[in-house]
Amino acid sequence: MLYPATGTTKRDVFDYYTRIAEVMVPHIAGRPATRKRWPNGVDQPSFFEKQLASSAPDWLPRASVVHRSGTTTYPIIDSATGLAWIAQQAALEVHVPQWRFVAEWTRSEAEQLKPGPATRLVFDLDPGDGVTMAQLVEVAHAVRELISGIGLSTFPLTSGSKGLHLYAPLDEPVSSRGATVLAKRVAQQLEKTMPTLVTAIMTKSLRAGKVFLDWSQNNGSKTTIAPYSLRGRDQPTVAAPAPGTNCTTRGCASCAMTRCWSGSPATGTCSRRWMPTCPPGTG
Repeated sequence: MLYPATGTTKRDVFDYYTRIAEVMVPHIAGRPATRKRWPNGVDQPSFFEKQLASSAPDWLPRASVVHRSGTTTYPIIDSATGLAWIAQQAALEVHVPQWRFVAEWTRSEAEQLKPGPATRLVFDLDPGDGVTMAQLVEVAHAVRELISGIGLSTFPLTSGSKGLHLYAPLDEPVSSRGATVLAKRVAQQLEKTMPTLVTAIMTKSLRAGKVFLDWSQNNGSKTTIAPYSLRGRDQPTVAAPAPGTNCTTRGCASCAMTRCWSGSPATGTCSRRWMPTCPPGTG
């Protein structure tokens, strides 16, 4: 039992991930997948897992990233079968960066995957104490209006918790550093124009009554909960496409797994296409 409060089993999670694969995979394919696992259910301890275990199946795609502390080999989830493996691991949450791996040729003329540029921007709108959903949406609209001036479109996603994520696909990939600088400038500009409602500073003591516009998740070393991923909360909520720009109630910040995809692929909140994507390696 992975979600005791709702009686949600590993089989339910398996069914969800294999059915949502059609719309989820395009947003995570080609990216290193960090997993947050609850092997004994959400009422028991969890842990993040980056390194792919030696026992992982040979068919699972993988690539390595060199960090300051060493080299980590990550799984790449690019199919429904890969998501089924995620479910079998009780990896309820999938976290990915905003960049994809790209193929490079080594001196021995062998193809090797290396971290590539960012293909999208992400803004994490984190409400402080006392912030209403209407205010959160107001900030989301402000972000949309500001970056539309540079030719970017935003696509809102519930975080599966209390906030909202705004994604902006990039027509031309940029370095993760460049993406971070741009996102930070947007956040700082809105902090200036909406000083009583927006903060671009991470200090938690400054967030009461304000929306923290987190720009830092564009950093190449950071990850964000993947679109359509489950969350390890008391109930199985999903980081799902936001129900609409006029949503003003706190319940709009989360979507239940059973509501996200119910019945057939033609029904359910998550069945519709959300943000356009480029095939891995093209953008």
